[in-house]
Amino acid sequence: MRMVLIDGEHYPDVTAWAIKQLGDVCCAVFLGGTEKIGDINSLEEKIGVKLYYGENYLIEIERAIRENDIEEVIDLSDEPVLNYEDRFRIAAILLKHSVRYRGADFEFSPKEMIKINKPSLTILGTGKRVGKTAVSGFVARTLKEIAKPIIVTMGRGGPKEPEIIEGNKIEITPEFLVKIADSGKHAASDHFEDALTARVLTIGCRRCGGGMAGFSFFDIVDKGVKLAEKLEGDIVILEGSGATFPAVKADKYITVVGATQRIEFIKSYFGPFRVGLADLIVVTLADMVSKDKLEELNRVLRDINPEADIHLTAFRPRPLGEVEGKKALLVMTAPPEGLEKAAAYLENNYGAEIVGKSSNLANRAKLREDLKRFANYDAVIVELKAAAVDVVTKEALKAGKDVIYLDNEPINIDGKDLREAVLRIGRELKGEGK
Repeated sequence: MRMVLIDGEHYPDVTAWAIKQLGDVCCAVFLGGTEKIGDINSLEEKIGVKLYYGENYLIEIERAIRENDIEEVIDLSDEPVLNYEDRFRIAAILLKHSVRYRGADFEFSPKEMIKINKPSLTILGTGKRVGKTAVSGFVARTLKEIAKPIIVTMGRGGPKEPEIIEGNKIEITPEFLVKIADSGKHAASDHFEDALTARVLTIGCRRCGGGMAGFSFFDIVDKGVKLAEKLEGDIVILEGSGATFPAVKADKYITVVGATQRIEFIKSYFGPFRVGLADLIVVTLADMVSKDKLEELNRVLRDINPEADIHLTAFRPRPLGEVEGKKALLVMTAPPEGLEKAAAYLENNYGAEIVGKSSNLANRAKLREDLKRFANYDAVIVELKAAAVDVVTKEALKAGKDVIYLDNEPINIDGKDLREAVLRIGRELKGEGK
């Protein structure tokens, strides 16, 4: 069944002519414009199909979808009623409901969503380097208080077939990860990082390519989901990769938004699709931007998704080993400002002496140059990302230095309690109510 989007800048008889040519149209949503329609109350009779209209056409589109078996929406509107930003907002709504959106020279088709027979939670990001994996680790650690979570990841460096890492049973040491890397695998892939930081069972999958709305071109997540269904665990966490996320019909969604991202990437294009899915929005890096930008971002998020629970957070480094009294190198993917903050935090709260720093974890050539500049240190404190194993860990072990992996813990800076918000979602997934 089709629905059409129409405006008042077309004469009703022209709109009726187009609807008749399309065929199989059950209803229309009026978007605005008054130049050529006359009385809105008589428009439904003139076009020959049921008409939805109101102050907010996005609400009317969702109402029409709920009340009708809509498979496709045809856009018969035009400038000046709709611009490209409006059409992206409409596309975001339609993709959320798995409805195809087609216009004169464009088409957005939803990807077929995988169904899962266990309670599920998708964690997705609005971009890369927003701290999505750190948030996923935090969510899994928190849910361990009330459940047995399994994390299914999808990474550009993931394995060809789903790979289980029993983070709840095995010790993940630097030597273990080097052995994995030497076997030709990406030992800093997300399922290794999650297993290390959350100590839960993880399933690693690979993906290639990312579309505008956030779906991958190729992935093996369906195989990872089938495996998760067979294993012991009562909540499956589906973790996205960069701005891409699994095409799985999850029960709950957490969207991770980086405060340092450009606002237009959040409020335009397919930012509203990712934000609109969320039950919980975690704004990371909120301590890295001005108060004005944070307030603007908060307004944008509330405008897109007024029902989501929004948390403003900052990352605090959490070493996964003893660092007190050690002279250490700190290696991260964070920008220089974030690197300096992390170094100060480790010194003030964990008693480490940071004698060298590098923010080039994602740039192997520059990272190797950085490592050559330092000699007088006891340990390397490093995030498990990018070149953490094949460069940093190997070099440190070769030099007889300790390797201590680093997690990033999201901490509220808005007076709210992210841990309790995650537990609330977990209880709802387990059917225990709010």
